[in-house]
Amino acid sequence: MALPLPINTFKQALYAGQQLIGCWVGFAHANVAEALAGCGFDWLLLDGEHAPNDPRTVLDQLRAVAAYPVQAVVRPVVGDVALVKQYLDVGAQTLLIPMVDTPEHAVLMVGATRYAPEGIRGMGAALARASRWNQIPDYIHHANGQMCLLVQAETTLAIRNLASIAAVDGVDGVFFGPADLSASMGYRGQANHPEVQKAILDGIATVRSAGKAAGILMADKAQAQTYLDAGAQFVAVGVDTTLLVRAASDLAAHFKPTGTPQKGGTAGPQAAGSPY
Repeated sequence: MALPLPINTFKQALYAGQQLIGCWVGFAHANVAEALAGCGFDWLLLDGEHAPNDPRTVLDQLRAVAAYPVQAVVRPVVGDVALVKQYLDVGAQTLLIPMVDTPEHAVLMVGATRYAPEGIRGMGAALARASRWNQIPDYIHHANGQMCLLVQAETTLAIRNLASIAAVDGVDGVFFGPADLSASMGYRGQANHPEVQKAILDGIATVRSAGKAAGILMADKAQAQTYLDAGAQFVAVGVDTTLLVRAASDLAAHFKPTGTPQKGGTAGPQAAGSPY
């Protein structure tokens, strides 16, 4: 039975001018990805740069979220042609490539996501989930059109080259990494520093003027809204690891007043500061 080619609705939405709200997925587990897939986000970022993901774990998560109305975006650890090939073959259609500092690197990544003659993606669809193991007719002839390439600008060099990076044909969007950019600018750990915010806001304007989508990760709700108001189209507003740790810490703190001894300490109402 012939199967249909999956349509990249994330890419369609970007070119339709929609704003898409996402969540970062760093636990590298299919159950977490599937749980988040039903929470109402437009897209989930499966992180292979700073989370312990590889093509096999990403494959499991792609399968887990496939039944839900959410699009998966995959970030490899590095913008490498061979690694891009593996992620595309397991079924990723949208990639977020970290540390793209030059238009030349952007051009290489465009080529890595396209079959020849438009690009240099290796042929091997018969072995790939992407083609449903050759059950999608003419996959190799239509796959290029469903690829969405997002590149990260997260250094001062990338900001200097931003206009030329955004102008590369085949780059669909530019994503700003506030943490790395702030460090590169000399404000390590200060993603909300005014100079960093100005660089990002100016960058969003540059990217949008090139006709491309701009994106960012910002967990601060007010600042995230500022970037949305400035024209950012794909904005991640939370990270799964942070959401869990924060919620669990708040819950524990509600029931354990300040000064409660840790495991191994002296237990009892007096030690806990209890009025009883």
